[in-house]
Amino acid sequence: MVQFPKGLSLERLDKTHKRKSFYCGQELVDEWLKSKARQSQEKNLSRTKVLISHDKDIIGFYTLSIYQINFDELPYEVNRKLPKTLLPAMKLAWLGVHKNYQGKGLAKSLLASALLDCYTIGQSAPFCAVLLDCVDEDIKSFYLKFDFLEVPGHKLKLALPWKTLELMCK
Repeated sequence: MVQFPKGLSLERLDKTHKRKSFYCGQELVDEWLKSKARQSQEKNLSRTKVLISHDKDIIGFYTLSIYQINFDELPYEVNRKLPKTLLPAMKLAWLGVHKNYQGKGLAKSLLASALLDCYTIGQSAPFCAVLLDCVDEDIKSFYLKFDFLEVPGHKLKLALPWKTLELMCK
């Protein structure tokens, strides 16, 4: 279990959470949380967990979804022993930390929680990797520190092989 600072708790997004005041500095990330995350969740397309303060202000969040990827789009380290077909994957679709809380290690903790959720899901619904799309090179460098691999031909797409995730979470 991932520990967050005292006074903060991780919950599944619902209508009581204050999404409109969230600002992380990345317009696409902010817009997703404010206008699309809950609707996507209600349609059973994704799950968003929010890190909240005692008054339901959102400090940070992440969104996971199930995904498929073509065999040849994966890094060699992932696809070398897999069938040449569409493969199941998890997608870390979004992760953001409010601007006022950046630089305090919360992104790392949210990532750890998201990966632990993926690992737990993988015990019942297997997949080959966790995928994500970075919004820019700075964000990409953050994820590369956690053993994500570059996806060939996609400058800002990364993959974390199941075996690496399993080693991290056991």
